[in-house]
Amino acid sequence: MFAVTTFGESHGPALGCIVDGCPPGLPLGEEDLQADVERRRSGTSQYTSQRREPDRVRILSGVFEGRTTGTPIGLLVENEDQRSRDYEKIKDRFRPGHADYTYQQKYGLRDYRGGGRSSARETVMRVAAGAIARKYLAERLGVRVSGYLAQLGPIVLEPVDPPFAYQNPFFCPDPARVAELEEYVWKLREDGDSIGAKITVTAEGVPPGWGEPVFDRLDADLASAMMGINAVKGVEIGAGFGSVVQRGSEHRDELTPRGFKSNHAGGVLGGISSGQPIVVGIALKPTSSITRPGETIDVHGRPAEIVTTGRHDPCVGLRATPIAEAMLCLVLMDHYLRHRAQCGDVVSPTPVITARR
Repeated sequence: MFAVTTFGESHGPALGCIVDGCPPGLPLGEEDLQADVERRRSGTSQYTSQRREPDRVRILSGVFEGRTTGTPIGLLVENEDQRSRDYEKIKDRFRPGHADYTYQQKYGLRDYRGGGRSSARETVMRVAAGAIARKYLAERLGVRVSGYLAQLGPIVLEPVDPPFAYQNPFFCPDPARVAELEEYVWKLREDGDSIGAKITVTAEGVPPGWGEPVFDRLDADLASAMMGINAVKGVEIGAGFGSVVQRGSEHRDELTPRGFKSNHAGGVLGGISSGQPIVVGIALKPTSSITRPGETIDVHGRPAEIVTTGRHDPCVGLRATPIAEAMLCLVLMDHYLRHRAQCGDVVSPTPVITARR
C-alpha cells in the first residue's frame, strides 16, 4: 500500500522516484529528506568513494503548503559529478562480481557507465523515500529506526554506544574501535582491495500485530527488501544463522507478565510483529571494483584482463546503514497501512508485553 518506484542510472542526468500511498496531512519538506540522504552521500569522508555529489532532493509533487496531499510524491536528485571517462577503457569487458554480464545477457545491451541501473547510486532515492516513511512512523506511531556497522571484515563490533554510530564515517557503535577501523581501511586501499561488512538495523516501538500469517509475512518482506539492496548476500532476523547452534530451550523467547525474557526471534513471530524490537542483520559482499588485475572476458567471449579504476568504496558497507534503515522504514510503513486497513479496530483482551529491561 506504500509503494515506491525509482528510475535513473548512475551516470544519467538524474535519479528519481514516485512514492504512492503516503497518507495525507504529514508535515513534509525537502529538509526532512535531506538529512537521511546526506548520511549515505559519497565523498563525505576519505574512507568512501570520492564521487562528490551534492544529492539535493527536490519534491516535485504530492506536497502542498508543507503537507502531504495523499497523491503521488515525486522526488528528484540530479547527478552532478559523473566521470564516465573512467569506464571507457573497460566498456567492452565485464567486471567480475558485477551485474555487467547478467545485464548484457538479459537485455542484449547495457549502460557501462558506473554500472548504469545496477549501481548502488540508485539507492539514494530509496533513502529519500524511506525518510518519508521514517517521519510518519516516528511522529504518528512512535516507531524509531536506527542502525550501525556490526562487522567490517574480521573486526566484530558491539553496540557499546549506538548513538555514536551517527557521529563517525563508519557508523561504528563503539568509540574505542574507530582508530582500528581507520587503519584497516587504509591498508585495504594500499592493497588495492576491498572487504565485506555486516549491518544491523533495529526498529523500536513497533506494536504487536503488524504482518501477515502466510504470504507477505513481515519477516519475509523484510528479507526481500534487504536482499534488494546492492551487494547484499545474506539477511538474518534476530539470532538468524546463530540459531543453528542454539537449543530450543535457549532460542525460545519466554514470556512473563513483565515482558519477554529475550529476543532471539528479532521481534517477529509467525510473520507478525511481537511488539519487541525488530532486529535485522545484512551481510554485504566486498565490491569487485578494485585495482587488482583479474581475469574476465570481453563482449565477444574472448579472454581478457581487467583493472577497475575510478572512485570506489573499499567497503560498500560503510554507507549501507542509512540504506538498510530506509528499507526497514518502507516495509514497516507498508505493513502499518495494511494492518490499519484490515485490523485497525481489533482489540485483544491480552495485555501488550515487551522486552524486559
